[in-house]
Amino acid sequence: MSASDQLRAQVLIVEDETEHAEVMAEALRRPGHVCTIVPGVAQALDELRHGTFDVIITDLRMPASAGAHGVGEGGADAGLVVLREARRLQPQAECIMVTAHGDVPTARAAFKEGVYDFIEKPLDLAVFRELVNRAADTVLLRHEAAGGAGGAGGAGPGLNDLVQHEGFEGIIAGSEPMRKILRAVKAVAGTTLPVLITGESGTGKELIAQAVHKNSPRAGKRFVALNCAAETETLLEDQLFGHVRGAFTGAEKDREGVFEYASGGTLFLDEIGDMPLKMQAKLLRVLETGRVVRVGSNDERQTDVRLVSATNKDLQGMIAKGEFREDLYFRIKGSQVLLPPLRDRRDDIPRIVMHALAQAVKKLGPAADGGPRPVPAITDAAKMRLTTYAWPGNVRQLLNVVQNTVVVALGEQDDPRAPLTIDVRHIPDEIRAAEDADHAAGDDAGAPTGGSLAGASLQQLEKRAIRETLRLTAGNREQAAKLLGIGERTLYRKLREYGLR
Repeated sequence: MSASDQLRAQVLIVEDETEHAEVMAEALRRPGHVCTIVPGVAQALDELRHGTFDVIITDLRMPASAGAHGVGEGGADAGLVVLREARRLQPQAECIMVTAHGDVPTARAAFKEGVYDFIEKPLDLAVFRELVNRAADTVLLRHEAAGGAGGAGGAGPGLNDLVQHEGFEGIIAGSEPMRKILRAVKAVAGTTLPVLITGESGTGKELIAQAVHKNSPRAGKRFVALNCAAETETLLEDQLFGHVRGAFTGAEKDREGVFEYASGGTLFLDEIGDMPLKMQAKLLRVLETGRVVRVGSNDERQTDVRLVSATNKDLQGMIAKGEFREDLYFRIKGSQVLLPPLRDRRDDIPRIVMHALAQAVKKLGPAADGGPRPVPAITDAAKMRLTTYAWPGNVRQLLNVVQNTVVVALGEQDDPRAPLTIDVRHIPDEIRAAEDADHAAGDDAGAPTGGSLAGASLQQLEKRAIRETLRLTAGNREQAAKLLGIGERTLYRKLREYGLR
């Protein structure tokens, strides 16, 4: 992963054991985090007052000599003092508690104070690093929802770079599958190869095409898009190649087609799988010669375009049926980018939801008092419901649903000045019904059946949420913990507690 792709967060480590603190910091610096180390509570409070952090990591127990000088004492609960002051001074940050003691009362107190998660000594550095990454990712969502720019430190790539890479504007890409795609796109963008983008409808193929253009040497020239399925064959030929005056009724003057108009830049042909066979032959000739002939003319005109194509169809299957030219297929497929459906990159759904909520309130205009509308909050239940849905319409459908939920929630709001919160009841019926039917098939014994949760104990609900999330992730505990918003160690503890495998 290149430096520009790394997640960089500002991290405060509060640890009196110097060697242990350096080990933690080194583990976090490798993926690009910026770490500040202090040995005790007093120094931590000084940093919290004068610095800005995304993630705060504190040991639970520190010597009394490292106390807070009036704010609290050191010793057994020194970490709770740091945690309490961090919540007050830097509420945007997430806090992680490190302890060698499985102290249940202290854990309860820490969770009451808002700790993100616990991790026990001796540290598994891979688990520790992943926990910090997830905490930083949570802060990212908060920044994205508030329209923030980058991480706290401001030096180099910030937290928003996980979502909005330069040259990839509009693409929400924090999950590893999408990160790999963006790295591949950046690599191929600098070449002259034609690019074929495939994937289901609504996965963002045009955004990827724009990213190819923006990261290419042609970025300063035109990017021109044409939907091959939106025109009849006659009109498509005219759109592609242009016409001369008198070529047909209504052709009162010469007109250049998109090949000429985009010359020097990038031409994006969307839904190329819907292009008629006759037009495929004409397109192939232009790609081979670099020359176009306008409708009604015999003169060839030189063009120079970088071709990017996209389709949601199986072109190889169409070739076998004689519906798509094999020679054209190999001509447009210099490099292929396969976009995964949203259901295969569920880690990105919470990010997209937060981004969509921010965009939705912008479209609504100012609030009743004339000021900007705050970004709506969203309950964990609603976020989980959106994350677990299959999304046949992919990102496009999700964006539309989020916009709709904001409108519905506004319609229910009695006080226009009150904060807006999106809940499950605001989600469209067809999505709720699909999820309810899915959940009804595997309820715990003794828990209510059907879609209703009424009467279920909190333990039954938690057990069902964990089981369903593990089923959703095919048993991937790391991904399940992310979707549930808890640490992996917490998930492991719950699995043992509920007897789940």
